[in-house]
Amino acid sequence: MARNEQQVREYVERAAAILAAAGFPRMPARVLMTLTAAEESQTAADLAESLEASPAAISGAVRYLQTLAMIHRVSRPGSRRDVYELPANSWYTATLAESRVYDAMIGLSEDAVDAAGGSQSDAGARLTELADFFRFVRKRMPEMLAEWAQQRGV
Repeated sequence: MARNEQQVREYVERAAAILAAAGFPRMPARVLMTLTAAEESQTAADLAESLEASPAAISGAVRYLQTLAMIHRVSRPGSRRDVYELPANSWYTATLAESRVYDAMIGLSEDAVDAAGGSQSDAGARLTELADFFRFVRKRMPEMLAEWAQQRGV
């Protein structure tokens, strides 16, 4: 089946808009979705051209995505240009990295309970619930990721 570049571009923009509406930065979302839908690795120049974005915007986006372990930079043999690509099982890998966020939110929320008036106050109860929720997610995430890996044969 032939690739329809217009439909791919529409997918990239619509998927990035969904991620942005959920709080993901817009340009990193666009870069992530471009790489997801790409047939091959992309240089920063490729990404800038495809997304009609400045080199600075692409640089910031790939730096952000690299800190989340959602993409990585690869050197091309014989070229001074690096390419960006998704690691194998990129969504799985990125989700594993989120445990740092869960731990940080648990600790921060627990520490804020007393400052908010204690666990009997409305704010303290919400903070306790937030910490409990992230504790629950942190506990269940490895089970879900193992099930996903098994389903995918990873």
